[in-house]
Amino acid sequence: MSTGPNPTTGALRHVLGHLLTPLLMCLGMGLAYLGAFHAPQPHDLRVDIVGSGPATQVLAQTLHDKADGALDVRTVPDRATAATALLHQDSYGAYVPGDHPELLVASASSDTSAMAVEKVFTKVAAGQDAPLQVTDLAPTASGDPTGQGVFFLLVAVSIGAYASVAVIGAAGAALPMRIRALLAIGTALVVSLIGTLFAGPVFHLVDHGLAGVWALSWLYAAGILLIGIGLHTYLRRWTTLGVMVLFVMLNFTSSGGIYRPELQPGLFGSLHAFWNGAGLVEGIRSHVYFDGHALGGHLLVLALWLLAGIALVTLAGRTEAARNAPTTEAATEKATKEMTKQRTKEEGSEDAEEEMEEAVAV
Repeated sequence: MSTGPNPTTGALRHVLGHLLTPLLMCLGMGLAYLGAFHAPQPHDLRVDIVGSGPATQVLAQTLHDKADGALDVRTVPDRATAATALLHQDSYGAYVPGDHPELLVASASSDTSAMAVEKVFTKVAAGQDAPLQVTDLAPTASGDPTGQGVFFLLVAVSIGAYASVAVIGAAGAALPMRIRALLAIGTALVVSLIGTLFAGPVFHLVDHGLAGVWALSWLYAAGILLIGIGLHTYLRRWTTLGVMVLFVMLNFTSSGGIYRPELQPGLFGSLHAFWNGAGLVEGIRSHVYFDGHALGGHLLVLALWLLAGIALVTLAGRTEAARNAPTTEAATEKATKEMTKQRTKEEGSEDAEEEMEEAVAV
């Protein structure tokens, strides 16, 4: 006598299938974060030696040889040239030798890079039996003494954006794509305003330029939301994992918010050139601390990600329209669909709830 399928077995399979997502997240987060941050070492970190005489050339060559690829040591004729390179983020330290040696840095560019440079030249000055004076040409705001507040702003805005993808994509699955896209734009506005409040009145991470911080944050959040909603059409419950890979694992680690590319393995340094998190972090730094130098390139990066989101949402809308188009077998299948409609609705509701819980919990 047949007893039918075992409900316990079915429930166990359901749980094990959904456990795969957090386990893959664990694997991906470990590989990404530990791979990017566990052992920062400088490579080709640009520093300048100020001067033009033989002693300056010898010092620069000696330091370059001893660094064994860690430093890219160059000479510049005067202090003003060195300062310009720092403020254009072309170098990360400039050493002025003499009886009272001075090190120029721009900590707003990267506090960790400035510390790495200071460590190197403190030893150089000590070899000359002279104390080192450190001059910071671009200090960070008083509310962000480590210079890493922009990175944590990136984290907050990212979580608000990618967690909203699951809510709009799953709970709003019955809505037309154009409505979901409008919800994404509106959600990005709210998320970016929250981020701007954090950056300004709440934590004082920046002391001016809040309008620009908001605009950059909106571009960034809107790109994530539109890409995520477009991906949901194709990935369904795997969307959370997909956006985690794109906008957390590869994004946070390549943003330059903790370590710039010159202190990271090559993969993350390469992603820094075009990933959207780097566009936000470096865009805010450029806007707030470096008088907008190179801001256009960072805006272009964020705009291209937003355009990719618009294109993906457009394609997903067409895909859904094609899926919902009537077929010649529609009449034959009508009865079957009616019988399974309630069961499908219940399962879809359960999957949507689980998807939203996964995204928000992460």
